Amino acid sequence: MVRTIQEMKETALSHRASGKTIGLVPTMGYFHEGHLSLMRAARSENDIAVVSLFVNPIQFRPGEDLDRYPRDLNRDVELALDLEVDILFVPEGTEIYPKEFCTRISVQGLSDRLCGESRPGHFQGVATVVAKLFHIVQPHRAYFGLKDFQQTVVIRRMAQDLNFDVKIITLPTVREKDGLAMSSRNSCLSADERSAARCLKESLDIAVLQIREGERSADSIRTIIRERIAREKLARIDYVSVSSPKSLQEVSVVEGEALVALAVFVGRTRLIDNVLVRT
Repeated sequence: MVRTIQEMKETALSHRASGKTIGLVPTMGYFHEGHLSLMRAARSENDIAVVSLFVNPIQFRPGEDLDRYPRDLNRDVELALDLEVDILFVPEGTEIYPKEFCTRISVQGLSDRLCGESRPGHFQGVATVVAKLFHIVQPHRAYFGLKDFQQTVVIRRMAQDLNFDVKIITLPTVREKDGLAMSSRNSCLSADERSAARCLKESLDIAVLQIREGERSADSIRTIIRERIAREKLARIDYVSVSSPKSLQEVSVVEGEALVALAVFVGRTRLIDNVLVRT
């Protein structure tokens, strides 16, 4: 386990100097199968697999669930070792953000829609910490899950605009047996809330079916999703979106590719999900 930026940088430089490729999986810990699928890909496609574990405080707003975010370092270490991850990078908060730290990276346009509209500043925090990780770890490839679709769009643009020499790899959303997208936050749900949370995937499935049957009105798709979620007393909609997967701008007609995405509070826990549809 590596704890300091200096040691991580020196280790990465040594591996690169010897011609080895580095794959990075940035995480906030409390690993689930979604994380593990990224680790397996990094392990199989690179000489050195690095997993960062850091609950990034600057992507949380006051009043959000930073303090409630699940943590279990010992469990995470065991899971990473089982997958033969080469390096687990676990810095302290003050290591990443020393007292004088005052820089934020803003990916304009892409960051203020969907999750960014209801969580102002969130993607500044995400882009900033990922940029730091790219500098520190110097990966050839970095791995992200498509459950956080907007995050992948923001990071890909940030990496391109800032000329990072890293390939962004995305992997499909990993789901529970009943369809719920795997998330560390799922552990915060009560039994009743866990049952109610199925409405996210069920509403997306209904939307996909309607599109396959010829529905092209984005407003109609949004309404269909809202009506399904409204049947759950424990669920409260944050947003329902039908947008361009490239610009994340809302569309009025579903044609070509469209991203159908939603964020829903189930009890106190905010969950997200999405599906990419093609017509």
